[in-house]
Amino acid sequence: MRNLLIIAKREYLATVRTKAFIIGLIIAPVFMGGSIIGMALLQDKVDTTDRQIAIIDATGKIAEGIISDAESRNEKEVYDEEGNKKRPAYLFNAIESIPEDTSELRLELSDKVRDGELFGFLEIGPSILDAMPEDTEMEPSEELQFKASFYSKNPALDDLRGWIRGRLNDQIREIHLLDLGIDPANAESIFKWHGVDGMELLEENEDGEIQDAKKANEIASLATPGLMMLFMFMLVMMGSMPLLNSVMEEKNQFIAETLLSSITPFEFMFGKVLGGVAISLTGSAFYIAGTMIMLGNMGMMGYVPIHLIPWFLLYLVMAIMMLGSIMAAIGSACTDMKEGQNLTMPAMLPIMVPMFVMMPVIKEPLSGFATTMSLIPPFTPLLMMLRQSVPGGIPAWQPLVGMVGLTLFTIASIWVGSRIFRVAILLKGKTPSFPTLIKWAIKG
Repeated sequence: MRNLLIIAKREYLATVRTKAFIIGLIIAPVFMGGSIIGMALLQDKVDTTDRQIAIIDATGKIAEGIISDAESRNEKEVYDEEGNKKRPAYLFNAIESIPEDTSELRLELSDKVRDGELFGFLEIGPSILDAMPEDTEMEPSEELQFKASFYSKNPALDDLRGWIRGRLNDQIREIHLLDLGIDPANAESIFKWHGVDGMELLEENEDGEIQDAKKANEIASLATPGLMMLFMFMLVMMGSMPLLNSVMEEKNQFIAETLLSSITPFEFMFGKVLGGVAISLTGSAFYIAGTMIMLGNMGMMGYVPIHLIPWFLLYLVMAIMMLGSIMAAIGSACTDMKEGQNLTMPAMLPIMVPMFVMMPVIKEPLSGFATTMSLIPPFTPLLMMLRQSVPGGIPAWQPLVGMVGLTLFTIASIWVGSRIFRVAILLKGKTPSFPTLIKWAIKG
């Protein structure tokens, strides 16, 4: 045990004393949240160049209303109170002479968009005011008669298309109301959009009084579980991945041979794994304390699931011991980084698969899929933590059962890793294949 702790201490101090470790602690969250921060900072930094849009209105009834709505928008929303331009103006122009076949006209307008004369053009089908026939096979050209289409260089991500969609539907409703003899001005309440608030469940207090339900919070429902999982992913990578390079370096520099003259291969490997655990716990203490201080100053401590911190640390330790022992074993079998990378990808599946299924699990944490996935030991640390962080939680038996399975699997991983490590650490030459590694794990 003493030798094991000496190796763990050596591994820990060799990492935390470096400037790279300290810089990494600070930089890693910045990289993780960089896109979110960037979006927040740049949300008002838009191209204010005016948008010239042509309209092909085959109905002859809708273009005028869209143009009027655009003029009203330009007067109210393009400039701020100080007269500075903050948004582009939408300048629509209706094409008066429309041929029966608009193919050549669409091509001509497309060329103008490519040349920069137009930003885009809108085509409104002649039958858009009619209901599209159901259960009728139609050619694409026939379907266009019942639709509106917006053409531009990047229509899929264009805010203008969303604005047009809203105004187009408003104009169609007004035309239908007029046809029915109803003044659209008197029917505003008919089309008012009503949202549906998400509410938490009601509870009784100790006095038996019914407590009012609280409005569900999107941050608590999505951001909190997502961040808990991302932080665990980052800390697992921090504690386990460097073990591959560390073991491989000590093998190639013949340091391992010197150490193995006084300690057993298991003490050597597991001591390095414990060092990785200590490194990640140091990082987690830094991040947990920093998060609590930041949110406390912002008055948002309610978003910190303090009751889950012990579970977080327990899952973190198990995940690093599980993955770290495998990484150390792979490092012992490799002689250069390229070979290590080829063997690393399959070993990364326990922490990569949960990232792929994160959103379905957050949306349906009690589904059979989410429950089954979180009870599969390699995926338990990240997915069970994710499910426990979702408001409402999960049945109490599931984390306990998951922890039992995870513990057994972690012990098995350490056992397999130690057997491979014992054989491979002193071998030189060609890197063994996966079948060979499996053979070493079984036969030792």
